[in-house]
Amino acid sequence: MREFIVEADGGSRGNPGPAGYGSVVIDAATGETLMEAAEYIGVATNNVAEYKGLVAGLKAAHQLDPAASVHVRMDSKLVVEQMSGRWKIKHPDMKPLAAEAARAHPPSRVTYEWIPREKNKHADRLANEAMDAGKRGERWSPSASTAEFDARAARAAAEADGGESGTDAPTDAPMDAPTDALTDAPTGESADARAARNAAAPPVGWAAPADLGAPATFVLLRHGETALTPQKRFSGSGGSDPSLSDIGRAQAERAATAFAARGTIQAIVSSPLKRCQETARTVAARLGLDVHLDEGLRETDFGAWEGLTFGEVRERHPEELNAWLASPKAAPPGGESFAAVSRRVSAARDRLTGTYAGRTVLLVTHVTPIKTLVRLALGAPPESLFRMELSAASVSAVAYYTDGNASVRLLNDTSHLR
Repeated sequence: MREFIVEADGGSRGNPGPAGYGSVVIDAATGETLMEAAEYIGVATNNVAEYKGLVAGLKAAHQLDPAASVHVRMDSKLVVEQMSGRWKIKHPDMKPLAAEAARAHPPSRVTYEWIPREKNKHADRLANEAMDAGKRGERWSPSASTAEFDARAARAAAEADGGESGTDAPTDAPMDAPTDALTDAPTGESADARAARNAAAPPVGWAAPADLGAPATFVLLRHGETALTPQKRFSGSGGSDPSLSDIGRAQAERAATAFAARGTIQAIVSSPLKRCQETARTVAARLGLDVHLDEGLRETDFGAWEGLTFGEVRERHPEELNAWLASPKAAPPGGESFAAVSRRVSAARDRLTGTYAGRTVLLVTHVTPIKTLVRLALGAPPESLFRMELSAASVSAVAYYTDGNASVRLLNDTSHLR
């Protein structure tokens, strides 16, 4: 028997207000996303949107395999407890939705689990995409969705959602709450329950405690100029691996002088590509440090576009270029997508923050890895990669704290080159 995981969420911007849901069906054995669903449903409450997300997820799972066992994971304790039969359903808006969910897939093959909000990012992103589409007067489109990419990128970080969706408004009651309390408040939660949930939630963003200890600080140095840099040609992992030009070597020397003057760098990690190793070893020689290599810091493999200018790619691969610009999941022919790069860079970030906790480490790497680290630290969408400028031998910096928060401290500083 196949086993699916259904993750579902819903939100309302106003509660009641403009609302939408999102749900995803995952193969329990492989972790592969099998189906995504999202819809703007007009004006509704959080609870209604959450139930509709559940219904959509169960219907999608049933469509894939009517005989499968389904494990539902949601951050709504109300829905989980009511569908598990531990809480009574008294609210008139909830009863028909619960009944529809029970009909969507045989209840004997469905189990329910409550999960914290930060583990339900994929469905939350889908719900937000649906609400955003509804605001534009459009229908949500799976082809335009970046929810899976965004959720993977955000999984390791504790993010402050900042009112991103109505799912941030607490909607659940504690395990021992009387069911009558669930029918009176428009959010489906008593004041005491809301206070208890907020108290239990880990504080993030502005609410985070000030004394978090020394962060792991990544000083991000883009390699010096190569012959391809001033020509603005695609230069990634799949090309000729060019060396630094004379200008690039001079830039590396200036960076080394600046780092020596500051005296804060405690370790150096570099991309294995030649231009980064040359830059890193120039700095290391001045600081008396070793250079450690990390494959996760290499540049994107641009495949068939390596060595070409943007104009040449536009002329030779117009359809592929448009797809690449539109979606982080699209890759150049024979190359690597930004979604794949993000997963690789995120893994390197997690390794290095663990290795260098409380220390300042220089990462000598490339445009895409640096932009990706900055983007993830800010919780910015994938398209922000196209909205940052990073000059050759520029310096950026991100600090990573023990509570999962990150702080961007510098971006594209070239003052040491002047």
